[in-house]
Amino acid sequence: MQEFDPRRQTFRFAPAAAGVGALAIALLAWKVTSPQDAGPQAPPPLDPAAIAALQHQAFAAAEAQPGFTRPENVAVKILPGETFEAAVRRAGVAPDEARQAVSALGGAMDVVNIKAGLKFDAAVAKPEGENGPAKLIGLSLRTGPASAITLSRSFDGALRLREMEEEVREELTVADGEIHGSLYQSAAKLGATPTITGQMVKLFSHKVDFREIQPGDPFVLVFGRKVTESGRTVDTGELEYAEFKGQRFYRFERPGGGVEYFDETGKNIKGFLLRTPVDGARMTSRFGMRRHPILGYNRMHQGIDFGAGTGTPVFAAGDGVVVEARRWGGYGNWVRVRHSGGWETGYAHLSRYAKGIKKGQRVRQGQVIAYVGSTGASTGPHLHYEVWLNGRRVNPIGAKVPQGTVLAGSELAAFKAKKAEIERLVAAKAETRHLAEAAPRLTTASLAR
Repeated sequence: MQEFDPRRQTFRFAPAAAGVGALAIALLAWKVTSPQDAGPQAPPPLDPAAIAALQHQAFAAAEAQPGFTRPENVAVKILPGETFEAAVRRAGVAPDEARQAVSALGGAMDVVNIKAGLKFDAAVAKPEGENGPAKLIGLSLRTGPASAITLSRSFDGALRLREMEEEVREELTVADGEIHGSLYQSAAKLGATPTITGQMVKLFSHKVDFREIQPGDPFVLVFGRKVTESGRTVDTGELEYAEFKGQRFYRFERPGGGVEYFDETGKNIKGFLLRTPVDGARMTSRFGMRRHPILGYNRMHQGIDFGAGTGTPVFAAGDGVVVEARRWGGYGNWVRVRHSGGWETGYAHLSRYAKGIKKGQRVRQGQVIAYVGSTGASTGPHLHYEVWLNGRRVNPIGAKVPQGTVLAGSELAAFKAKKAEIERLVAAKAETRHLAEAAPRLTTASLAR
């Protein structure tokens, strides 16, 4: 059978083989594992946009079978309690063809124990005049991040099963852009997952007040990912580099010392205590004398308050041990964490504690230990946050907490090599972007001349 060649300009299919279009398009995006189909001159993989365009062109150019319209793609999602056969029939296919399709698929997957929500695409040709069931031309579904199964009709009308799999490569990718909307939305448009962006937020919480970010603020993220031949990201790795508000932080794995982040000079950027132990909150009350909102008279406020909705996660401000997790008078649900060097932090008015948080539990900086609430003497949901030094409360804003370590010797040399690699990637991406932005301007200027 003649194979579909995506590099040709025209698409023609024999009337009896309208399904070849669906199969041929699948072959563009996937590496077919059948040995007999392997060849040294296979066309190079295409990006998803090109694949979608070719699929549309092939279906549009496919010859209709006698008495049927040209095939069209129908997206189907299996409903709760529905069988695979019933889902295929919902695409308009006759019962006997649906049974044949499911029987053929059974040679490559479990078609009985399927989960609701499974999606597949059915290429069907409707009868002219809309009388009678549609004819199944092809069917494809993804069985994994880089694998799929395709059914298509051969010249004799039989359904042919193919299992296909893409090669997956690991790479470092650069996402550089500006904030328009939220940081998470802006980063997602560039391929960063919420997990990667969340790592960035925690990383910069030592240095940046996220309440002050503005539209147009630039940012750069470098992170690992696993990507298929067609450009589909199937998994993301670690955040290797982040740049925001003039700050640049690099991920570095110290020999025997775990993974930490450092600034450009090799100084550990991990402050002893977080500036803000709750994401996206606004400071509603500072440390010092104030008129108490419930008692009605001036009284020393021995911490700072952050306004946030009930259930907002509260993070441990630093590494330490939980010494109290209990109800404490007007403080309501209260957690106190003891850090090194005589430092302690306290968190009050909590709605509930995080799983496993109890007296004696060790916690890491940035770990969720509780959730914002309004327990105790409180007028609304907020976090009351305190910092203690040698048994006395101090102003969390002005407290001079210890700084991080600085790399030296062979560790510093290894860090500089890693830093240089990251900088080359970022510079290359910036140059590519500038050339792309300049191309339209150059074209316009040429036409003007």
